[in-house]
Amino acid sequence: MFDSLDLDAKLTRALADMGYKKPTGIQQEAIPVALEGRDVLAQAPTGTGKTAAFLLPAAQYLLDYPRRDPGSARVIILTPTRELALQVYEQAKAITAHTDLTCGVITGGINYGTDKETLSKSLDILVATPGRLFEHIEKESFSCQEIEVLILDEADRMLDMGFANIVHQISAEARWRKQSMLFSATLEGSGINTFARDILKDPVPVSASATRKEQGKIIQYVHLADDYEHKLALLIHLLNEPEQRTIVFVKTRERLATLKQSLQSHDIPVCWLQGEMPQDKRIAALARFKSGEVPILLATDVAARGIDVEKITHVINFDLPRTADVYVHRIGRTGRAGNKGTAISLVEAHDMVVLGKIERYISQPLKRRVIDGLRPKHKEAKVGKKVKKKKASTSAKKPAKKAKQRRSQKD
Repeated sequence: MFDSLDLDAKLTRALADMGYKKPTGIQQEAIPVALEGRDVLAQAPTGTGKTAAFLLPAAQYLLDYPRRDPGSARVIILTPTRELALQVYEQAKAITAHTDLTCGVITGGINYGTDKETLSKSLDILVATPGRLFEHIEKESFSCQEIEVLILDEADRMLDMGFANIVHQISAEARWRKQSMLFSATLEGSGINTFARDILKDPVPVSASATRKEQGKIIQYVHLADDYEHKLALLIHLLNEPEQRTIVFVKTRERLATLKQSLQSHDIPVCWLQGEMPQDKRIAALARFKSGEVPILLATDVAARGIDVEKITHVINFDLPRTADVYVHRIGRTGRAGNKGTAISLVEAHDMVVLGKIERYISQPLKRRVIDGLRPKHKEAKVGKKVKKKKASTSAKKPAKKAKQRRSQKD
């Protein structure tokens, strides 16, 4: 129970209001360490309760050491996308609902007048996207001198989206802080190691050990497709299943536009998110999807980052992602909070190499399924035969080499 984590009664009351009954794995690991004032290096994929894992100790710190005078934000939370920033902000408000703590959010795509109004307040917690916050730092409309806690949420995506230099500059500006926390879906790669080395001081590593169990609630399988038209027919069949809320992932904006037209021509209503989309349209599309007005959302990876919608039943990879870790991010949209989910990938022959990488990354083969009337005409392309041949030829040379050695010994 949350009572065992030494949290203020005002915070546990808010958690009860939010329907939280007991802490998740990452919350149990991260919160006690953070409450001790230690820096935290956390591996926590979306859907494991990571937001509360850093918000609760941050809020507890602010309650334990209340400010004496009005001023700038004391806790900064950086997120890679606008949508994620807004979601973290909403959760911050909910967690601090029974306190006097004030929260704010600033992101790109919002009028600077709104930012000015937000930053003019005496803030305790500020959630921001790196680019917009750094603009205000450069314009001297925001000061980092009062920052006491710096939190990086989804640090791996910040790297993917090119925010590394800006985050390092923000970290340098907030050099007087007392604590830093870094949360990332994966701790692999030199970029995360650089972040950890430069931003954190003697961090305690923690991880969401329950993640693999939670992934077990996601049924994953593959439909083999001959070409685009076959793939489209499979998708239409899958989307006509009743009572579902589905995200369909595509690889590019151009692909999204083509698929959107194809589905609309078959009377399948969809909403969509894509890069460089006006913020008001993004918010409207997400609102229609969240409310259930339109149960199908088309999205590219960048546009969908940070989406946290309850009870998504299906994730369909119309196009496989370029890398295996992005696949894990995608399917993590479903099967959350104890619910079951389904992840379906539509795979053409040219996708087999990536599919193999995904299966090795998640340490399990993905089952192949077929739909009567939509069976693939071509057999599955096998990958890796050339490698096996090389190994066979190498081993075949060994006996010959030994034989040559035996002859030389006799001579």
